[in-house]
Amino acid sequence: MSANPLLEGKQGERHLLLSNEAIVRGALEAGVHVVTCYPGTPSSEVPDTFYKIGGAGTRYYMQYSVNEKVAMEVACGAALSGAMALVTMKHVGLNVAADPLFTTAYTGLPGGLVVLSADDPGFHSSQNEQDNRNYARAASLPCFEPATAQEAKDMTKEAFRVARELEQPVLLRTTTRVSHMRGAVVFGALPDAEQPKVPFERNPRRFVPVPAVSRLRHIALEQQMAKAQAISEASPYNRVTVPASCPADGVIVSGASRNYLADALMAEGWEEKVRVLELGMTWPLPDEKIAAFLKDCRRVLVLEENDPLLETYVRALAQKRGIACEIAGKGGVLTIQNEYSTTLLRQALAAWFGGSCEVAVNEPEPNLPGRPPNLCAGCSHRAVFYAARQVFGDDVYYSSDIGCYTLGMLPPLRCADFLFCMGSSVSGGSGFAIGSGKTVVGFIGDSTFFHSGMTGLANAVFNKVDIIVVILDNGTTAMTGHQPNPGMRQDMLGDLCAHLDIESIVRGFGVEQIKKVKAFSLKSVVKAFEEFKGMKGVRVLISEEPCALYARRRLKMGMERYAVVSQQGDDAKRCFETFACPAFCRRNGEYAVDDTLCTGCGMCLQIAPKAFKLVKRG
Repeated sequence: MSANPLLEGKQGERHLLLSNEAIVRGALEAGVHVVTCYPGTPSSEVPDTFYKIGGAGTRYYMQYSVNEKVAMEVACGAALSGAMALVTMKHVGLNVAADPLFTTAYTGLPGGLVVLSADDPGFHSSQNEQDNRNYARAASLPCFEPATAQEAKDMTKEAFRVARELEQPVLLRTTTRVSHMRGAVVFGALPDAEQPKVPFERNPRRFVPVPAVSRLRHIALEQQMAKAQAISEASPYNRVTVPASCPADGVIVSGASRNYLADALMAEGWEEKVRVLELGMTWPLPDEKIAAFLKDCRRVLVLEENDPLLETYVRALAQKRGIACEIAGKGGVLTIQNEYSTTLLRQALAAWFGGSCEVAVNEPEPNLPGRPPNLCAGCSHRAVFYAARQVFGDDVYYSSDIGCYTLGMLPPLRCADFLFCMGSSVSGGSGFAIGSGKTVVGFIGDSTFFHSGMTGLANAVFNKVDIIVVILDNGTTAMTGHQPNPGMRQDMLGDLCAHLDIESIVRGFGVEQIKKVKAFSLKSVVKAFEEFKGMKGVRVLISEEPCALYARRRLKMGMERYAVVSQQGDDAKRCFETFACPAFCRRNGEYAVDDTLCTGCGMCLQIAPKAFKLVKRG
């Protein structure tokens, strides 16, 4: 394996890195011992990079956990034992992990725990855009928010220092734009040897949070947060910039908005018009620094994406200190929704200054065709959805889950009527079946089944619910980048992990009505659904077929054949309209198949055998 700069790069070297890669380097410079995760965009590249660079077993231990709660608990246990630990997830994953996080903030973790929460303003790959700065406040977590790739590295290292100094979990909050930006990163030094671990000392009156213990630990937590505030006051990541003109107008800004603000001021030549307080350590906030800034200003504009947390705090601080400063924030173009941008901040600042600016807004070309997200050509999920539609149509209700297969909601498949969160297809589907008395078919992927589907299935069996559960086993965690999960083939997992058999687990829960099929065998899938139609209770269909992309990239399964339309007419039209594979196209008004996309799965031949045939690639 060739040397990787993240593992081998020397102090002072400058590298172009994704911010998520910079976080890895920062953790390595801190001397991280344990890394755990559940993959979720936009955080996935962090654990994936740890996994790929080959440091596992030498510099650190790395684990793909079955869900975020487990990942958090493993990391908390490691930090309690004295190791420096990093746990990564996307913003909604922190909801799953909140239970252990809140309590370990009380007990403290001597080794040091950094929690990476990657938020997603703008819904790039998420079902909501919750602002996890709220967790920092609710759980009393010191919080860092990098705005550049360099800060991503430096703040990760600083977060570990603070976590170990205070013996408290520290939140490292990024957003999609920050996680996926690239920038020049100057390296610090890597430790010459493994960083020392803090010796664990048994102390049940600290680490076993029964009520009598927790009352005292809550007081201790408040004392630690007071120390964290002193760190925030002195932090170089909370800095004031005052132009030579010493203007009376000020801007307080945090997160990715710091970048947009800098660009907006430069674009309009407004650098001399405002003094700026940039906040990189955003909880606890530096009261004295903010108060001093407010006293020097006639008015202040607060810029932050999503919730007005900073604005509300600044207003309260000004009121408490009796500071007569006009404070503006959310309103007009500055809403709690979506991302900010340089264009948006140019408009907001212009309005705040009482003027206007000419901003070119890139309008989408009106004649371009829409391109909604779609299941890949050769995706086995499409085959199962098609079979379900043939058997059930609209006579049942379909509960979906978090994964590629959520796209089954799109016509003509229309196999997703509702969705709550990871694992909810089984438990939410059970509730719908109980409440409505209607048949529910719930779809869940293999990785999501291990994440949080098993408890819902156990609950359905225990309570004798009438539900059909379809476990779409494509052999990998497909949506987030083909990370390992317990259901993967043993030869793909290697020696560090053990394969778990889904059918055995389902039987272990007491499910007796089980069928396993190959997803691309249309007759088998239809037959299984038809048989389930006449049954009651919990019925589980396990459909197996590797993800088309994973099969090609990792399993080295080629695309030796592809389909062609051998006969135009109603059969071809029917297949195009009901199966709607992305490889289908029209050429000169005739039905055709794009051979560069076709995987040769053969579904079209089973649906319309007279209209299609398979041919070997040249």
